[in-house]
Amino acid sequence: MHRITSLPRRARGFTLIEMMVAVTILSVLLAVAIPSMRGWLTSSRAVAASEFYAEGMRMARAEALKRNVISRLVLTTNAGNSQQDWQVDICVDGVALCTPTTGTWSTVTTALTNTGMTDFKSVFRSAKNLPPSGQMAVTTSPADATAVYFTPVGWVDGRVLTNLNQVIIAPAAGNADAFPKSAVYLTGGGTVIKCNPTTDTVTIGAKDSRKCPTT
Repeated sequence: MHRITSLPRRARGFTLIEMMVAVTILSVLLAVAIPSMRGWLTSSRAVAASEFYAEGMRMARAEALKRNVISRLVLTTNAGNSQQDWQVDICVDGVALCTPTTGTWSTVTTALTNTGMTDFKSVFRSAKNLPPSGQMAVTTSPADATAVYFTPVGWVDGRVLTNLNQVIIAPAAGNADAFPKSAVYLTGGGTVIKCNPTTDTVTIGAKDSRKCPTT
């Protein structure tokens, strides 16, 4: 018979002290990593928000050009997170009759015919996946502007005095360092520009190319 010898110390697994040390180190790493991960996720979602609104502006202009009609982008408040949903509509009654209060406008349920190509229903995009208002603030310029209208040649319709020309995305109050402030700016010619809306020339130079145009 062979005598059973005790296992070498390394084969017995971790000691209690070693396990406690490992748990302590893991706890420290998690304490550092989790806030950083949350900040990164919030920042990434803020970047996605700027593209979300840029997409709406581009689509509204593209439909005007493609169909030779008046189009518009309309913002509405999302009931879930208080951010701004958007919807693209078109009007087929001619430039003179297509205004914010007159004309035959498409809806998400009613298609318009004779739009130059195919029947068109309004396109709606929900902001439900954007950070809630407690984390991210979305404001517009001019203040409280909720829509922008495009002419058939893709220019912003100058007949409308309250056209939206900028969507500003910033951290919510009390969370100023969560991510950099950004904006989506719309020129009179219908070009969409992503830019820095800050007016602090210490943070960003007066001639910095990232600065938003003066509205």
